[in-house]
Amino acid sequence: MILALTAMLAIVVQDHAALRAAPRSSATELTRLWQGDVLEVRGEHTGYLKVYDYRRERGGYLRADAARPAELSETAAPDLLAVLRFLRESPGSEALGISYGAAYLKAVPPRAITAEPFDAIAQMAERLADQASGSTEHLADVAPRLEVVQQFGVRMRNFEVNGRMRVCYDGELFHRVLTLPGARPEERAHAVLGLTRPDCIDPDLGPVPRASIDIERSQLLEQVQDGELNAMTRSRLHARRAGVWASLAYAHDRRREPSGAAAERALAELLAVHPNDLGDDRRLEYVDAVLRVSAIRWAAASAAPQRGPLTLSATPGDPGQTCVALEDAHRPRAAAIIRRCTYGIVRMASIRAIPQGPALVLAVQPLESWRELWVFHERAGSWTVDVLSPGVDNPEEGYIEFAGYAPGTRRLLIAREVKDRGRFRRSFEELRLDDLALVRQASRPELLRDFGRWQDVGWRQDTLALH
Repeated sequence: MILALTAMLAIVVQDHAALRAAPRSSATELTRLWQGDVLEVRGEHTGYLKVYDYRRERGGYLRADAARPAELSETAAPDLLAVLRFLRESPGSEALGISYGAAYLKAVPPRAITAEPFDAIAQMAERLADQASGSTEHLADVAPRLEVVQQFGVRMRNFEVNGRMRVCYDGELFHRVLTLPGARPEERAHAVLGLTRPDCIDPDLGPVPRASIDIERSQLLEQVQDGELNAMTRSRLHARRAGVWASLAYAHDRRREPSGAAAERALAELLAVHPNDLGDDRRLEYVDAVLRVSAIRWAAASAAPQRGPLTLSATPGDPGQTCVALEDAHRPRAAAIIRRCTYGIVRMASIRAIPQGPALVLAVQPLESWRELWVFHERAGSWTVDVLSPGVDNPEEGYIEFAGYAPGTRRLLIAREVKDRGRFRRSFEELRLDDLALVRQASRPELLRDFGRWQDVGWRQDTLALH
C-alpha cells in the first residue's frame, strides 16, 4: 500500500539534512532529515524552504538545495517516472526512489498505471532490507531510511537467524505485480523471485507450515515462462527452483514419502543454470542453490547392493529415529559390531566401503540444508563411528562428502562446502583415517597429490563440489 500524498510537496534528496528553527545556518538544529522524507512546503526565505514534516509533526527551515519540489499532477507524471527509472538502479538511493515512486502513483491517472512502478518500488524495498541485514559500517544510516519508507506503507519483517537479525520486505507490491494482467514477464519474474527467497522464511516455523510454504513457492515459480526472460533472470529462476525442490525433497523424506522425483527435479533445475549469465552480484544465489541441492542429492539415487564382509543396515529406532548398524555378513546372526541412531535422514545410497581401511562411509542429513558424513572405522582394535560435519559452529548450510581413499598413506579424501555468516567456503581435504585429523587442505582438488591419483570415480562424476 502506498501512502496518499498531497500537493505542494518537496522530497528530501540528501541524508543528514538539518531542519532548523530559523532560515540561517547558525539557527538551532531541530532534527535530521533523510533521503525520501516528504515535506509540505509553506514558504521560502533566502535560500531556505519553510516546511512542515507530518511524520515528525514538526515545522522548520531546510536549505533549498536539500530538497526537490514534487508536483503531483498528470502532466508531471512522466518526469516523476523518469526519476524513478533512474533511481531504481542506484544502490544507496532506495528510500529516495521509493518516495518518487509514491509521488508518481499519486500523479498518474488510474487508467495509466502499469506494473512498472510497483516492480521498481518492490525491488528497491527488497534491496533496502538486504542492506539492513548486512554487517555494513553504514548500517546506522539504513535504520532511518527504513522509517522513511514506512510512511508509504512499505513494511518489513524481522527474523533472528543464528544470532543475527534478518530484515525482509513483506512483498505486498510483488503480489500486486502478479495480479496485474499487463505485467511484463520480467516484472512477473522479479515478483516471483522476491516472494520465494529462502532466507526470508521464518526459521521458527514448524515442519507442517514450512512444507506448505515450500509448495506455495514451487507453484509461484511455475507461473513464469522461461523463454520470455533474459539470460540472467532465467538462470536465477532455475537456481531458485532448484533450491525449492530440494526443500520439497527433504520434506518428503521427513514424512517417509518418496523423494526421488523432487530430488531429480532439483538436480535438473540446477543443471539448467548458466553461472556465467549471473554475474558477480547474483552468483551467490547459484552457490546457495548448489549447497541446498548437494545436501539432498543422494535422495535421487538408488542404493546399490553392498559387497564385502562388512555391511550397513538401517532400522527404525525410537519414534522419529533411524538406527544404523555395522554388521559382519559372514556372521548373520551375530550382534551388530556397532550401532548408532539419529533423527536425521540416512542416505543409504551413499554407502561406500573402503576394504583397504577397513572402513565404510555414510551420508546423513540432519537438517534441510546440512549433510554430514559418518565414518565407520577401526581404531585401536575396536570399531567406532565418527561424524564429520561441514562446519563447527551455527549450522546454516553445508555438506561434506567422501571423495576417495589413498591406501598408501591411509588418507580419507573429502570435499566440503559451507555457508557461514553469509559467506561460502569450499575446501578439499586429506584426513588420516585412524584419527580423522586434517593432514592437508586446498581450495581446489588438483592442488592435492592424492586427489589426482585416488579420487573416487563415482564422486568425480556425480559431485556438485566441482561447480
